Amino acid sequence: MTRRLLVTGAAGFIGANFCHYWHATHPADRIVAYDALTYAGNRANLGALDESPRFRFVHADIADTARVAALLREEAIDTIVHFAAESHVDRSIDGPDAFIATNVVGTHSLLKAAREVWMGGSEPVPHRFHHVSTDEVFGSLGPADPAFTETLAYAPNSPYSASKAASDHLVRAYLHTYGLQVTTSNCSNNYGPWHFPEKLIPLCIVNLLQGRELPVYGDGRNVRDWLYVEDHCRGIERVLERGVVGETYNIGGNNEWANIDIVNLLCDLVDEFFAADTALAARFPSAAPARGAASRSLIAFVRDRPGHDRRYAIDAGKVTRELGYAPVESFETGIRKTLAWYLANEPWWRAILDGSYRN
Repeated sequence: MTRRLLVTGAAGFIGANFCHYWHATHPADRIVAYDALTYAGNRANLGALDESPRFRFVHADIADTARVAALLREEAIDTIVHFAAESHVDRSIDGPDAFIATNVVGTHSLLKAAREVWMGGSEPVPHRFHHVSTDEVFGSLGPADPAFTETLAYAPNSPYSASKAASDHLVRAYLHTYGLQVTTSNCSNNYGPWHFPEKLIPLCIVNLLQGRELPVYGDGRNVRDWLYVEDHCRGIERVLERGVVGETYNIGGNNEWANIDIVNLLCDLVDEFFAADTALAARFPSAAPARGAASRSLIAFVRDRPGHDRRYAIDAGKVTRELGYAPVESFETGIRKTLAWYLANEPWWRAILDGSYRN
């Protein structure tokens, strides 16, 4: 079927990747990208999409209900894919208000606009509201605990995860109270191109290339399930095309790694890339291998953050069984692609680090 999509948070990491993926794989569809361009939103993430007649960018806040409703009507939108969120746990600890404002109040604003436009007439307009959430709403697992399933009780432990849990509940409520046609997906940690360099993998990559310390919380044994971002986009595609209204689907990579093992792997890959390409030493003279040192020498253990969840793991059995989804990238291929992308796109991350990327 042909769709007209509104993608919120479209200039962020996952939203931008979704726009690129959908534009490439659904040539008959129209994409309206919607973003408030807060610190992690970057128009550069959308690149050449701006030149496409099937793409439009709108700079606005999801909390502006009237603006969203007007846009839904103007563009005859039939599908909302809702990525817009504050998502950095450390920032939520230091300043939780922004997380409540965007993740809870903003999501409610979007739901109100969708209900008004799609269900406010004499007959409902065919539609889908897809809400993108996180595995962090389920809390923390012990080393031997089974992975998170869709029916597990919520137990958020940070202001970020609590705000996402609240938004999940609002989406569910709009289905059961008003009949809004919703689906939800809870994903594991994403990595890949255009990842803002405050998160573990991109932070390590840019620090390694600059010869800077690699901060690792606590003992580094916190475990996360990692998913290449384009595989996440494929999972959402399956939910939109085959998913059952009202259902929740876990999208995971079946790929658990301790943080310290991720950091060690990135160090070893950087050393390997530098050994294979002598030009990298000239481009990045401060990097450890350019100075004849091992990248692992940059690792520094730092005080753990408050309430740091020990382990997340996604059981993606439901989306595999019911929708036929499976990741395409292995971690070996995905992490190499990611490092190669950061090496090839130095101006992008340099602009973020020096603040010149401002939209």
